[in-house]
Amino acid sequence: MKEFYTTREIVDLAGSDIQGGIGGVNRLARNEGWRSRSDLARKSASRGGGWEYHFSLLPGPMQARLMAAAQAEQCDGDAARSALWQRFERLSSAHKESARKRLDIVNHFETLLKGGIGKTAAVRLAARQHQVSTGSLQNWLSKIADIDRTDWLAALAPDYKGASARAECDPDAYAVLKSDYLRPERPSFSSCYRRMRQAATKQGWSPIPSERAMRRHLEADVPRETIVMARNGRDKAKTLYPAQRRTRSHFHAMQAVNIDGHMLDLFVYWPGRKKPMRVCMIAIQDIQSGKFLAWRLSESENKETTRLVIGDMVERYGIPDMLYSDNGRAFASKWITGRMEWRHRYKVRDEEPQGLLTTLGVEVHWTTPYSGQSKPIERAFRDLADTICKHPLCSGCYTGNNPDAKPDNYASAAITVEVLRDHVDAMIAEHNARPGRRAENARGRSFDETFAASLAEPSTVVRWPSAAQRSLWLLAAEQIRASKANGMIEIFGNRYWNGALSGHAGRKVTVRFDPDDLARDVHVYDKSDRLICAAQLVGDTLFNSSEDARSHAARKNRFMKATREMQRMHTELTAADLAEIYAQGDPQRPRVQKPKVTRIAVAGGNGAAALADEAETQGEWNDEAEANFSRGLRLISGGREDM
Repeated sequence: MKEFYTTREIVDLAGSDIQGGIGGVNRLARNEGWRSRSDLARKSASRGGGWEYHFSLLPGPMQARLMAAAQAEQCDGDAARSALWQRFERLSSAHKESARKRLDIVNHFETLLKGGIGKTAAVRLAARQHQVSTGSLQNWLSKIADIDRTDWLAALAPDYKGASARAECDPDAYAVLKSDYLRPERPSFSSCYRRMRQAATKQGWSPIPSERAMRRHLEADVPRETIVMARNGRDKAKTLYPAQRRTRSHFHAMQAVNIDGHMLDLFVYWPGRKKPMRVCMIAIQDIQSGKFLAWRLSESENKETTRLVIGDMVERYGIPDMLYSDNGRAFASKWITGRMEWRHRYKVRDEEPQGLLTTLGVEVHWTTPYSGQSKPIERAFRDLADTICKHPLCSGCYTGNNPDAKPDNYASAAITVEVLRDHVDAMIAEHNARPGRRAENARGRSFDETFAASLAEPSTVVRWPSAAQRSLWLLAAEQIRASKANGMIEIFGNRYWNGALSGHAGRKVTVRFDPDDLARDVHVYDKSDRLICAAQLVGDTLFNSSEDARSHAARKNRFMKATREMQRMHTELTAADLAEIYAQGDPQRPRVQKPKVTRIAVAGGNGAAALADEAETQGEWNDEAEANFSRGLRLISGGREDM
């Protein structure tokens, strides 16, 4: 901010604060003794003389207005300087070099002035020595008259306004041209321009520049990434943004792995298939070293093969801490990630079984499909596609990686799956052992050496599975409901049963089984994942096989015998023992006393029979009762008592 101001500048700033113009300022200076303050007042060095006063001597309102104006001027100056240098940076190297030559001529002129030569003579001498006209030099001097010396280079840069002149165009015609050109069909610019010109004739659009001018307009107004997005799609536009470069140096071996599937470009004879087909290879790669840890061939990318590949890795190298995968059906299956949150596929239900990775405590990270940055295994598959599919052993079996890349010997041969497995094993082993790798952690070593070196470090800790955990990947989990009748379980048409399942009849249970060997026992767990039993296969028997019928009857008899033994073991007291226990402590029932001779209330023979029945029921039918019964009969029949 400027500190000293002349009398004229104070008048311009004062406004109504000081009356009388320059005379009013002088009177104020004399009355308040400004000139006696040598530190705040001084003689002006400009032409015409006069006094200059420090802004602190001015009245308060003038100081506030002065500071606001200075701040606004500074902001305007900063913006002007920024715009000046931005314009300079956009110039070509030739124009920048021209600005540097002009600055050399101006500096020579300044040197002549300091040497005591007059301004006019200095202009002529400098122009003559550098072979430029005096008018050009005077024009350059006028450009830098009010500009700080540090900005002279940018101010002296040539400004060819004619080069940036833009031909006028009707806005409707320009909108039609851009919309036609920015389409996925990618029409040529010339055809779009011709259609626009025809429409302009009908619509009366004017003016319409030339095709070259319109092309310049579009390239200047529409960013290149927008053109690529509109005409080539999102995937092509992604390539315009710098790819993310991820470091793996903070990992150790088996800390993080990634899994994916790859369709081999080969015709393969698969068991049970009449025609050759392409097969899928599911593999797991260690992220730190790049080594392939496990792989299997399958008809498709499915959960069964994925489970087996994970089991192969765990048995050979241990349990990883993290696994990176996309959420495809094979990898986000409930068999693999059951009860795991944020798998972005299928609903997470409370009753579903725990998946293999969930049970092993592996942290799963979902990645973007077809993303080599998040899954390095996709980059490795590209190398293996060449070494496996284009090997001489597979001559005639190669299908090409797209329909337009079919070789001349297309479908002339096919390889058996047994031969292919051995070939894949050999090629992956060679891939892991190949020296001279340029990866970040390899540093010239092979993937095998990099992996082994990381495992040997004291800081590397790898979890190892227990013997009980091996059943987790050898058996696949399925949530089913046991039979309401006897607890029997049915899987893929096979029936399994164990006596312990009777107590879980009609309930949902978790069954772990090997889909590759359904004849094995299946392990059954309750809802809390506690083992119930190992259920055995209940096989079907031939309708007319007496041997099968006897075997079934024998097994059934053994079951019934074991059940009876269990019943006797738990039924320790008989019914009589229970009756005696329950009767203890009960009050005695009073005994009914009857006379020796009783009158029969019911007439007729039936009455005597009823009496006899009653006496027999009460347990009192003895000799005395029989005699009384006889006397009663005689009285009823009209006889005498002494008869």
